[in-house]
Amino acid sequence: MAELDRDTELEERGGFPQAVCIDAMRVYDSCSDKDCLEDLRVLFPPDRQALVDNATSVRVRDVSVITVYLDLQPIPFHKGFYGVDMTFFFDVALDLYGGPAAGPVTVNGVSAFQKKVILYGSEGEVKMFSSGQDLPGVEESRGLPKATVQVAQPVALSARLCEGPCRGCEPCCPIPAPIAQRYGGDFDAAAGKNGVYVTIGLFTIVQIARNVQMLIPAYDFCVPEKECVTSSDDPCQMFQRIDFPTDQFFPPQAADLPDHGNCRGR
Repeated sequence: MAELDRDTELEERGGFPQAVCIDAMRVYDSCSDKDCLEDLRVLFPPDRQALVDNATSVRVRDVSVITVYLDLQPIPFHKGFYGVDMTFFFDVALDLYGGPAAGPVTVNGVSAFQKKVILYGSEGEVKMFSSGQDLPGVEESRGLPKATVQVAQPVALSARLCEGPCRGCEPCCPIPAPIAQRYGGDFDAAAGKNGVYVTIGLFTIVQIARNVQMLIPAYDFCVPEKECVTSSDDPCQMFQRIDFPTDQFFPPQAADLPDHGNCRGR
């Protein structure tokens, strides 16, 4: 009889052992985008700008994201919608060439790009406080959702060297001090004889999430199924646990390959 009651209970719960209430960040809205950022101006501190002024050509080596600044603001007259303002800062590695016989000189500069999206984040007027916070200056959440942006590794597409005034996307904002300190100097967009402009491919996903309590189905607690292996400070003992790399000495033959015997042709 007890087994029958349990089966009936599981059926009412959709086949799950139990339903639990959790506190989690629920994604209310999100969007993905693929941007080609054409002709972004690259800024340099004075010592590196001098190298750019003496260059005759340039080639982009690599681009990476330093950080992204986000600002979330409600959209007037559109309840539940928010504008997400994002400012991307890129580290741009360039090869500078000074002449036919001169080798390249690698320098790094900073480029910035601004983007705005509008997403739905619902409404909430509550203030949230958590235990363990010291007074005064208790941190509180004022009911705003949380915006996040995920950025894939940017694609460095091209770079060009321009002497004097040149058409392109000029810096949208000053370079923040924490970023400028990484390069050992201040950045001046007006300084320098030559300017460098890069084109970058950018993939992003922007999300707006809100902290909510949700009832979800659950199987059981996540109990670890393996024991922790105690590490040893003895390098020889660690080496003894490594399997012998047989494949490195005896590379696989054609007959050992998974698709051996399958003829490929047109």
